[in-house]
Amino acid sequence: MPEKSPYEADFEKYLRHTGADKKEKTFAWATAIGLQQVDGLKPSEYLYQTAKRNIEGEISFDDVSRLINSYYKSKTFWLQKIDKRTEEADKVSSRIAQILSEPSFNFSPSYLIAVHKRLFDGIFKFAGRLRDYDITKNEWVLNGDTVMYGAAFELKTALEYDFMQEKKFRYKNLSMDEIVRHITFFVSRLWQIHAFGEGNTRTTAVFTIKYLRSLGFKADNDIFAQNSWYFRNALVRANYTNLQKGISENPVFLEKFFRNLLLDEHNELKNRETHIDYAKYTGKVSEETTVKIDENFGVKEKSSVETTENFGTNEKTSAQILELIKNNPKITLQEIAEKTNRSKRAIEMQVKKLRETGVLKRVGATKNGYWEIVEEK
Repeated sequence: MPEKSPYEADFEKYLRHTGADKKEKTFAWATAIGLQQVDGLKPSEYLYQTAKRNIEGEISFDDVSRLINSYYKSKTFWLQKIDKRTEEADKVSSRIAQILSEPSFNFSPSYLIAVHKRLFDGIFKFAGRLRDYDITKNEWVLNGDTVMYGAAFELKTALEYDFMQEKKFRYKNLSMDEIVRHITFFVSRLWQIHAFGEGNTRTTAVFTIKYLRSLGFKADNDIFAQNSWYFRNALVRANYTNLQKGISENPVFLEKFFRNLLLDEHNELKNRETHIDYAKYTGKVSEETTVKIDENFGVKEKSSVETTENFGTNEKTSAQILELIKNNPKITLQEIAEKTNRSKRAIEMQVKKLRETGVLKRVGATKNGYWEIVEEK
């Protein structure tokens, strides 16, 4: 682990020993700085110094912006292009921190575009504009392969459709597991559109935090600051399919991220585990998941290879199966799958285990028979 700078150490002190206002600003700054890692950027010590003054209440965010701009104007003649990436990190960090500190939000494609404009104005010529060309990106996590991003000719339509479907979606009466699963799905699809030439992950992260807060979640811990690279890799895996290699879209990594963020769980977020060859090199079984959607834009079916890493759901699923059978002995495996939000294959495997252990048996023909619970757990 690289040694932390004095400014990073100060951030940790603010989080432990200061009042709510300073903590909120510190979270915003830590997140803003951490998100630069997704593009391999590192802010300058001057940015940390300026951020500290903002946290202390000495200067406003407008003052921060003015000071950062002046700082780089004064160095233009002798730095030339050497410091351009650091300049980007400093300016974008200050803008993210400011947006995250503002209470205003609007759930719309125009707000997403406006966020990109604010973050990258003066940095990218195309800031705040939808890309008009198709893109590919060589991903480490995919051994250099790329996700199939949204086609340039339909970006506006795709954004409008996804936002419309999300607005129609109803979170009422859903369990927290279902809510997290749906948020995972929405964010992964929003990122997959990849509406802009560059800066998509940072824009998606900022928009996501603002959206989650509008739904009543605090979303104020430093998970984005500490795991921004994992967040991007998880988004990649949630949107990558290569059937020839036996790889399907796998949202489990992103779901772990959001479970930590929203449920305060402590799932390990390890970048190496997101790599498509992780299972091959370690001998461990990885969960490959295909997400299908219903007409309400929710997760309809989750087809997966069951593992003990699947949040310990096997025991819970068995209990759900037995309860459903107790209420309706003629229930089908497909109906059980739909009611438990699991794949039919997963239910078949679990029912097989219940039958092998003598808990459950089938009476009569497959079509007209019924289930009988021999011994309740």
